[in-house]
Amino acid sequence: MQMRFRQTVYRPCNWLILVATLILALIPAPGWAGVIKVGMSTALSGPAMALGQGMKLGVEIYFAEINKAGGVHGNSLQLIVLDDGYEPGLAAPNMRHLIDQEQVLAVLGNVGTPTAIVTVPIAKEKKTLLFGAFSGSDVLRHQPPDRYVINFRASYSEELSTMIDGLLGAGIKPEEIAFFTQNDGYGDAGYRGGVQALTHRGYGPLIEQLAHGRYTRNTLNIEDGLSTILEAEIEPKAIIMVGTYKPCAVFIQTARADLPDTLFLNVSFVGSIPLLQELGPLGEGVIVTQVVPNVTSDVDAVRHYHQALKEYQPDAQPGSISLEGYLVAKIFVEGVRLAGENPTREGLVDAMERISNFDLGTGQSVSFSPMEHQASHKVWPTVINHGRYVDLDWSTINRSPKPSSAP
Repeated sequence: MQMRFRQTVYRPCNWLILVATLILALIPAPGWAGVIKVGMSTALSGPAMALGQGMKLGVEIYFAEINKAGGVHGNSLQLIVLDDGYEPGLAAPNMRHLIDQEQVLAVLGNVGTPTAIVTVPIAKEKKTLLFGAFSGSDVLRHQPPDRYVINFRASYSEELSTMIDGLLGAGIKPEEIAFFTQNDGYGDAGYRGGVQALTHRGYGPLIEQLAHGRYTRNTLNIEDGLSTILEAEIEPKAIIMVGTYKPCAVFIQTARADLPDTLFLNVSFVGSIPLLQELGPLGEGVIVTQVVPNVTSDVDAVRHYHQALKEYQPDAQPGSISLEGYLVAKIFVEGVRLAGENPTREGLVDAMERISNFDLGTGQSVSFSPMEHQASHKVWPTVINHGRYVDLDWSTINRSPKPSSAP
């Protein structure tokens, strides 16, 4: 609490009022033992804002559920969110502010690899848990694991491996695969995942022949990247995309004219619902790998997510991003519960590493340990079919619906 004083001398009664005010400010609201503050630095503005808004929504509705049920050991949960616009230069001071000024117990659900590159070292320096970041990058997945970095989602390498297996199994030749990636750490991480997948399957010598177009983060300048791919000696039958929804949508819409029969594949970070909205009818047949179940699936976690969304944010549209935020919050709360009535930053990390066979409600159980800091390794491939995402059978990709017209 910061207070400004207009006088330097006070009568005794004024001092009593001041002391009483300070004491009252430190007393939790009636019915609560205390408040557990949790931080998030994410994109609430800019071209990637739907990603940050989705993660924020998912965490908030789960926290609302827990608070309505009495909190954790009588403590209420408070999420403090700062906007970084998906820019590292803003994410770093946000992270320090949350830890040093807001005194958060942990930071969770941050969005992006470029931002993780600067926030992971801060989490380690400040010995504060960074949990469930919305990124599959290896910067969050060191071996052995960083003590203060614990992940929920499958890695980009696992998503790219799923794509490569699916494409090759469906008859796409490795030399017919191209890449379109964001020109930063995020795009690099995805591309490396693709290269590793192809190399592990014996196609390493072909890597240098594959077209690789790029674009600049937080722009829609996709023309140079598209030209690189169109000028390739072999016309691609599949383009693996590692970007955000707006530039990827523009790329697909533009490329359809020259590559009407090409498959477009996106990693989960693209944001499936925003991509669908941006593409409209031209989205038919576009593939997106997911790291959570389809929001139309009939599993416990998804049903509970829909119930929470209806109760606390009835105007919000269901989507994979907010579902991921919801699941991240669910695991985090279990860690807080295990940490006891007065959790500390170190005690929380110890508690998270004790989570064992925790039923997430997705058909998976979650277990952590000092050597295992990733909750899920599962990837769910989906494809846009008549304006909605359905589970993908790779054997049908050459018969996937195509848009009725191109721009």
